[in-house]
Amino acid sequence: MSLRFGTDGVRGVANSELTPELVLSLGRAAASVLDATRVGRVVIGRDTRRSGPLLEAALAAGFASEGVAVELLGVVPTPTVAWAAGADGVPGAVISASHNPYSDNGVKLFAAGGVKLSSADEERLEAELDRIVRGAERDAPRPSGAKVGTVRLAVGPVGRWADSIVDSIDGRRLDGLSIVVDCANGAVAEHAAPVLRRLGAEVVVIHDRPDGRNINQDCGSTHPDDLQSAVVENGADLGLAFDGDADRVVAVDEAGELVDGDQIIALCAIDRHERQLLTDDTVVVTVMTNLGFRLAMADRGIGVVETQVGDRYVLEALDRGGWQLGGEQSGHVIFRDLAGTGDGLLTAVQIADLLVRAGRPLGKLAAKAMTRFPQVLHNVRVASKPGAVVTEMAELVSRVERDLGERGRVLVRASGTEPIVRVMIEAEDDDVARSAANELVAAAEAAASRLASGAP
Repeated sequence: MSLRFGTDGVRGVANSELTPELVLSLGRAAASVLDATRVGRVVIGRDTRRSGPLLEAALAAGFASEGVAVELLGVVPTPTVAWAAGADGVPGAVISASHNPYSDNGVKLFAAGGVKLSSADEERLEAELDRIVRGAERDAPRPSGAKVGTVRLAVGPVGRWADSIVDSIDGRRLDGLSIVVDCANGAVAEHAAPVLRRLGAEVVVIHDRPDGRNINQDCGSTHPDDLQSAVVENGADLGLAFDGDADRVVAVDEAGELVDGDQIIALCAIDRHERQLLTDDTVVVTVMTNLGFRLAMADRGIGVVETQVGDRYVLEALDRGGWQLGGEQSGHVIFRDLAGTGDGLLTAVQIADLLVRAGRPLGKLAAKAMTRFPQVLHNVRVASKPGAVVTEMAELVSRVERDLGERGRVLVRASGTEPIVRVMIEAEDDDVARSAANELVAAAEAAASRLASGAP
């Protein structure tokens, strides 16, 4: 069995689909393709899943078997590994399945310097992995003796990463700000509160007791209900919910209302625009970003560049354009001048700093930044060929777009990983959005049925 890369590394059921044998082979392949054998080092981190130590050992063995010195960072957020790789100019790897349930796990890889892999890198990795799994290099010479790679614990980079986040607000403080933090029983559990307290914030922490099985379980950025209640109960100024590997965060205002990634990016874009710190007055988002965000940016003269779904595509666009700020509705936010990838804790500190400087509640700031249009999402499962279903719907999609005009938006796309057609409608009126979405869902189901039966 082999692996194929998705939009954020490889994932599967740990010890079933993602076996230690396969992960060991992936480490060997990555040692070659990511040039780790020449650089001589790699940094590896993991989240709190029960299968983490098992797969960490396998991945480390794969790298070490190719002569690479492995430095284990332990349980740390994904962006910590990216930062360490960037600071030291070495490749990095993370054992994590992000917001997935604990039974899943995955491997995310960074090229030397903490850079996300390109599509070409991933294709080379897949080909090399397939070659190793087939045993095509079984008789090739392997490092031995003093050339065998070492595996050791390394703690220094974690402290330097935390220092970089504290330093990101140029000596300002968060004194007087009360924050509730939901760590999702994940990788940031031991790191979020210390950083925020160093900056002077008053911090209450929930879901910070990982047991290997409770990561993301009814908590964190995908389940913020507990955080919303805790913010109100504690009379806090701000709530912050991370996902399992802490590369993303969503916020909660003083009234317990959710502030998603679109609103966070809007707040930060406007703040940087007003301080003349937003390069080319441009921000990068994905096709899923709310129409209200686009209208708000247009009202302020801020340009919006759009990419396909996936923070890697946002990052690629930022680097092509030389811009600083971008992200996704899910809470992946990239401050390219401060980090090489999305960092939930860095984003959290930026939000908190903005609140202190503004001197106004988050709820009022978010409401002024943008108005979220009602957004209706449906996943239509089809037997096969989701792309053909989307093609069949083209005429209807065009008609619905004309009916909605400039104050509405339609997105119908085939999933890249599942036999699913994704339907998204935005409109100023919720009933209008739901009616249009229902019409498109019915059309997708009918087209899928026709294609499955072979009817013209």
